[in-house]
Amino acid sequence: SNDNFTTLVAAVKAANLVETLNSEGPFTVFAPINAAFDKLPAGTVESLLKPENVKTLTAILTYHVVAGKFMAADVVKAIGDNNGSFSIPTVQGSMLTATISDGNVILTDTNGNKSTIIMTDVAASNGVIHAIDSVVMPK
Repeated sequence: SNDNFTTLVAAVKAANLVETLNSEGPFTVFAPINAAFDKLPAGTVESLLKPENVKTLTAILTYHVVAGKFMAADVVKAIGDNNGSFSIPTVQGSMLTATISDGNVILTDTNGNKSTIIMTDVAASNGVIHAIDSVVMPK
C-alpha cells in the first residue's frame, strides 16, 4: 500500500507471485523503490512485464526475497560476525552479499552491482521489508 513500491507491486502481480509472497513466510524482502526501477535502461520494466518474460521477471523478483525474518539489526550483526561481509541465499537460489560502507548496508548482486538499503524494518504480516535504491540482478 506504499506509493514508493507501485512498480514492484505491478511486477509481483505480472509474475503471479502475489499468492506466494502472501503465504505464511516469514520472508525478508529487499524491495526496490520506484526510483530503483527508473534506473534500469529504458524499456526494461515494460519488457519484463510482458507475459513472455514471466520466467525472467520471477527470477529477478525472487532474487530480492530471503526466507526468514531478518531485521536490520540481524543483518548488521551477521555482517560483523562474518568479518565484514555476509552472503545471503535468496529464494531465487543465488546469493546477495551484504557489507557496510559509510554506515549504510550495501547489497552486492552476483554481477557486482550494488544497492543501498535506504529504509529498514518495515513490518509486513509475514516478515519484514527493507527498501533498496537499485534493482539487484541474478546472473
